[in-house]
Amino acid sequence: MVAQESTKGVEFYFDFSSPYGYLAAYRIDDIAAEFDRTVTWRPYLLGVAFKSSGQSPLVSQPMRGPYHLRDMERTARRMKVPIILPEGFPMATQAAGRAFYWLDAQDPAKARDLAKALYRAAFAQARNITPREVVADVAAEIGLDRDAVLAAIEDPVAKERLRAETEQAIARGIFGSPFFIIDGEPFWGNDRLDDVREWLKTGGW
Repeated sequence: MVAQESTKGVEFYFDFSSPYGYLAAYRIDDIAAEFDRTVTWRPYLLGVAFKSSGQSPLVSQPMRGPYHLRDMERTARRMKVPIILPEGFPMATQAAGRAFYWLDAQDPAKARDLAKALYRAAFAQARNITPREVVADVAAEIGLDRDAVLAAIEDPVAKERLRAETEQAIARGIFGSPFFIIDGEPFWGNDRLDDVREWLKTGGW
């Protein structure tokens, strides 16, 4: 079952393989909290969206790829957070997304903790989070039952939830990571977080 669209909060769409999503994950909750808004975290499969939009991962694009690698590193330095692209990047993130939605159905706050831990594992520790065993290891590191997470990743309900969330994201015109929806207004990119903050502060323009 897909979560209902938020009308008062901030919807945060991202892929666990997105370095810019990783950077945005450090800031979006604090920005929303300034204005008494909550954030709904919604991982989806960006690769599926790419097939619909005809895009490809930024780092694989001629000319743009080297620039964005430099920009990611520069942005991380300004934020004073680590960033290292793991071996195998860009990664498949089905296991991470399924684990998230399995946990989200029980405890959204803990699911958010798992998302942050998976992002740190990928881009602060350079761990490839494609294998389900790595996802379960990261989950265990924040106190979750490793065997339960491994089972959840293969659960048809979790698989269907991630598929449905991805389809809904594409139907709503979401094509990148991070992508934010606020009061029906779309914002794409980590570099739009200042606009996100201003929109929340002023009510829009």
